[in-house]
Amino acid sequence: MQLEQQLRHSLEKKEILLMTHIVLGYPSFEVNREVIRQMVENGVDCIEMQIPFSEPMADGPVIVRANQEALDNGAKVADCLAFAAEMTASHDIPFLFMTYYNIVFKYGEKSFFEKARECGIKGVIVPDLPPEEGESFLQLAMENEIAPILIFAPTSTDERMQELASHGKGFIYCVARRGVTGVKSVIGAEVVEYLGRCRKATGMPLAVGFGIQDRDDVNALIGKADMAVIGSQTIRLVDEKGAAAVGPFIAGLR
Repeated sequence: MQLEQQLRHSLEKKEILLMTHIVLGYPSFEVNREVIRQMVENGVDCIEMQIPFSEPMADGPVIVRANQEALDNGAKVADCLAFAAEMTASHDIPFLFMTYYNIVFKYGEKSFFEKARECGIKGVIVPDLPPEEGESFLQLAMENEIAPILIFAPTSTDERMQELASHGKGFIYCVARRGVTGVKSVIGAEVVEYLGRCRKATGMPLAVGFGIQDRDDVNALIGKADMAVIGSQTIRLVDEKGAAAVGPFIAGLR
């Protein structure tokens, strides 16, 4: 089943979906495995797995540090691909890759997409590759039935949103505010107006990330978006309380 179909099927039963973010290899693949198990068992609908990169420009300090420590611990792209194959075989929800274009370029675009498809990946988010520079990337994604997820920002014009949406599949990732990940967002009138513009620009589901940290944030998005994205907060939780704290946290978000 294609990614958008899977998400729409889940939306028939839930007011809003949850997507979580992990950095592969941080603090270890063993901990990743346990965190994902707890996420799935407590109702997460989609998981974004970040292949670590040394210069994650869209990410805030929590995820930047996790990327660097994963690399310092020896996490390789091949390890991430093997782990992804294990996760998609073990859990019946869609998994995505998130990374930066240099990773894909060095691996080889064609090889990357063929391997990602083999691993069961449903979508890919590469925030530093604008569609104007990614013609072959987008084509290979389509050929391998992997949704290229594109990103709207509060600074995007209505025309730019429509242009981005014409190249994307699966869903649109809506950045809740300017800046990087990890700083709490306030879902106020400005964000509501922005999400209204996002909705007018595309018929695809809308996922909202950057600073979504608790149940109040998730509830504030009901009726305005289709999926809330929790990223830095779960990494902080694992750092402070261990993997066992993830399940209760996820269960309390809806």
